[in-house]
Amino acid sequence: MLFYLYEYLQSINFPGVGMFQYITFRSGMAVIFSLLMATFIGKRVIKMLQKQQIGEVVRDLGLEGQYQKKGTPTMGGLIIIVSILVPVLLFGRLNNVYVILMLVTTVWLGIIGFLDDYIKVFKKNKEGLAGRFKIIGQVGLGIIVALTLYFNDDVVARIKTPVPDQYVEAADGAVTQAMAVETIKAPVTNVPFFKNNRIDYTSLVGFLGDKAASWGWLVFALVVIFIITAVSNGANMTDGLDGLATGVSSIIGVTLGIFAYLSGHAIYADYLNIMFIPHSQELVVFMSAFIGAGIGFLWYNSFPAQVFMGDTGSLTLGGIIAVFAILVRIELLIPILCGVFLVENVSVMIQVGWFKYTKRRYGEGRRVFKMAPLHHHYQMKGYTESKIVTRFWIVSIILAVLTIVTLKIR
Repeated sequence: MLFYLYEYLQSINFPGVGMFQYITFRSGMAVIFSLLMATFIGKRVIKMLQKQQIGEVVRDLGLEGQYQKKGTPTMGGLIIIVSILVPVLLFGRLNNVYVILMLVTTVWLGIIGFLDDYIKVFKKNKEGLAGRFKIIGQVGLGIIVALTLYFNDDVVARIKTPVPDQYVEAADGAVTQAMAVETIKAPVTNVPFFKNNRIDYTSLVGFLGDKAASWGWLVFALVVIFIITAVSNGANMTDGLDGLATGVSSIIGVTLGIFAYLSGHAIYADYLNIMFIPHSQELVVFMSAFIGAGIGFLWYNSFPAQVFMGDTGSLTLGGIIAVFAILVRIELLIPILCGVFLVENVSVMIQVGWFKYTKRRYGEGRRVFKMAPLHHHYQMKGYTESKIVTRFWIVSIILAVLTIVTLKIR
């Protein structure tokens, strides 16, 4: 909103408003505003949740200190969501298709998570929203994102392609192949570790011949749905210790913000040999608000937590990360960048799968881990909660650095 006020003030030569034209300034304001907003409204929201007796439902898992968490307010994800939306509405360009998709993602998954927490708290149903309804919601969001990216005319990418049999001689005498800039509309993404690194999802159905282009959107939609579902559920699984999901998500957010800035800058994208995505730099404003909201929420969510984010927050954080990665065309890096989410998800799959298999074969279910998700396994081994969280953060930082390094490893 303030961006459009800036355009008016600039038209009347109002002094000082030129700062608003810079992504860096608006991003800085977004991160500061969201951080202050989360810490300011956090205390008030916590008091409101306590007054409404919206406390965490704690199951007996046999963990030390578990019942100290009983009654701790949940649904704190509302703090994160509001602290993201308000700064983006103030400092972002609201006619940008990428920003619109991120706002839709935040509200959409926030509603799904809120319904899940509402059923758990007010309906006293520990299972919350039925799994099939969560999946339907995630699939619906995936379809919206995929169709928008596939058919919207504002979503394009520019890449350099080698010109056959044409070479350019540099000032130092080096001869390189001539390159041409190509604007593409197809669902193309960056492939890490390779030069001229891109893959067209339509090529996955190349066996359909002339019909491949017509069905390419379906392949892309399936990929988007899978990524959104996997990452949002992974964040949900990770949200089991004080500050764990919040800290990991904030670290991932910093990395995604760097990629958005580079992908939206023609010179940097050209130098790093990645796709230039026009207008995607505006996503840096959104991610700045995301980071500020996460750090601000961590003020109350760090050990010992004064509030839990609940599914309202965890599903939203995971969905934002997934959609953002898709928008900047680095979804193939998600297994590295979101490695903590991946391991948490896989640990549950291994535990459940092995238990069912051994019960069917031996008549007695056996377990690979002492408890799943993985962070509970370490709790059962006697590690303190704060140590587990800190070490998971360190692992996330390492994975974030590795993700950034892929820009130069080709």
